[in-house]
Amino acid sequence: MTDFLGLEFNDLSVSEVVRELLARRRFARFTYVVTPNTDHFARLRQHPALRLIYEHAWLRLLDSRLLANTARLLGLASPRVATGADITACLLAALEPQIVAVVGLRPALMDQLKQRYPHLCFLHHAPPENLLRNDLAFRRARDFAVRANARFTFIALGSPLQELLAYAIALQPGSTGVGLCVGAALEYCAGAPRAPGWMQRAGLEWLHRLAREPVRLGERYLLDDPPVLAALVAERFKRKVPRFPPGPPSQSLPDAISARGPYPPPRPVPLQKIPDAG
Repeated sequence: MTDFLGLEFNDLSVSEVVRELLARRRFARFTYVVTPNTDHFARLRQHPALRLIYEHAWLRLLDSRLLANTARLLGLASPRVATGADITACLLAALEPQIVAVVGLRPALMDQLKQRYPHLCFLHHAPPENLLRNDLAFRRARDFAVRANARFTFIALGSPLQELLAYAIALQPGSTGVGLCVGAALEYCAGAPRAPGWMQRAGLEWLHRLAREPVRLGERYLLDDPPVLAALVAERFKRKVPRFPPGPPSQSLPDAISARGPYPPPRPVPLQKIPDAG
């Protein structure tokens, strides 16, 4: 484990992560994988209550070459980078025919994903927007994942919603498998354009995304994220400042996270395709 900006990270390569995932016992209690990047750290500054969600994850993997490269230039130790996009692509390619659950992803992209991986049986649930303000819809997404009983559940909702949902699934009795909080990773696997390799290696994938979606991502990348880089600089010079200064009071976690599901625990056998829980 490597301490980086106040979180303990697993220092694993992409291939090592995939081996760990494939080696995990099929019907072991549900757990989840998080892949924090600069945005996640910025959000942790503003909402410290989210730290609990990250600390309960089975694997914490650094998904930011920008942070890793900056740390290296400053002479600081950092874990190896294992992005959610790379992990997802390698894992899907390595899977034998089986059920795979997906929460999130637009239906059109889901169709493309099915065409690219015809040997996999995808169970898909597309929850409505503003899921954190809709307890019923949140519970339906959670219970879909429990009932699907898949070995792997990809949660493609963006942070912090996907991490909150993974934590809620883990709290349910009888839930099994591994949840992967992977953001836009499935979109790339379905054929959406990704930054060129040289931009990925240079830690500039964020710039490629910003150029494509400046309105949605401008505030996040240009205003929210720089303080995280400043925290690395402060650590380099051992300034006596907190890594993540307290932000405004954060709201408590949604009640739907710990609410008991309406379904009994699923039997530990592969299920046939079932309709969405909505």
